[in-house]
Amino acid sequence: MTGMTNNQQRKKQHYPAVWISDVHLGYKDCRADYLLDFLNSIECDTLYLVGDIVDLWSMKRSFYWHPSHYQVLSCIQQKALDGTRVIYIPGNHDETFRHYINQTLFGVEVHQQFIHTTKANKRFLLIHGDDFDSATRYNKLISIAGDAGYDLLLFLNRWTNRVRKVFGGNYYSLAAWIKARVHKAREAIAAFEDAAIHEAKKQKVDGIICGHIHHPKIKVVDGIVYCNDGDWIESCTALVEQPNGKIELLHLSDTQKVLDTADVTSLVKPIQTDTKPSKSAA
Repeated sequence: MTGMTNNQQRKKQHYPAVWISDVHLGYKDCRADYLLDFLNSIECDTLYLVGDIVDLWSMKRSFYWHPSHYQVLSCIQQKALDGTRVIYIPGNHDETFRHYINQTLFGVEVHQQFIHTTKANKRFLLIHGDDFDSATRYNKLISIAGDAGYDLLLFLNRWTNRVRKVFGGNYYSLAAWIKARVHKAREAIAAFEDAAIHEAKKQKVDGIICGHIHHPKIKVVDGIVYCNDGDWIESCTALVEQPNGKIELLHLSDTQKVLDTADVTSLVKPIQTDTKPSKSAA
């Protein structure tokens, strides 16, 4: 972190819970280097892997596996061995692992969905998000790693950052900047968020945490907290829970910063406990 001493850098930050998704290990634009730095800098009680950790789609087309991709998996497995509870919710790009729902693989629990209760006693539904594609009119725009147009977008993103690095600039998501200015992409994202919030209301929880669309966000709608932990191709973001139950959205690349915060302790919507969704559903 900028401006910190070596001793401060070596001291690991502890969080009750951390959420990452859409890492896409096995895809050439995965920023495993930034993710590895983040994972090595933290300790957490529970680490949630909210889908698309490995990109099996991409590897079927063209096999790619950088050593840093193995190091990320090794780091996650070591955390599980060291006592961190690791919960994996497979996504559409690693859907093969959905065959192992309600099982434990190498110390990692596999679930279809999960309910996390924060330190502030707020209940969050965790789901990857591809279930909402059918409710999203432009789902082809957001279920995209591997699509030719998206590959071009990431090609531009990759070379933009190589040029920026030569001139001393920090990481910048050109892909996110372009998507934010495409009307249909904005509509697709809004439709996805609406579908996620509707599901949270249906399951009578206080919030929902998902991934899938590579668009990190925290917002509150009708007393429901919508959180998207982003990705490690474009955004390089994660969600973390603070000891007081607050949830923060972090950007982690050459620079590290808090993008947004959800003070769930101040939610006025009462928790409805008459219907309890199962922690995992096959």
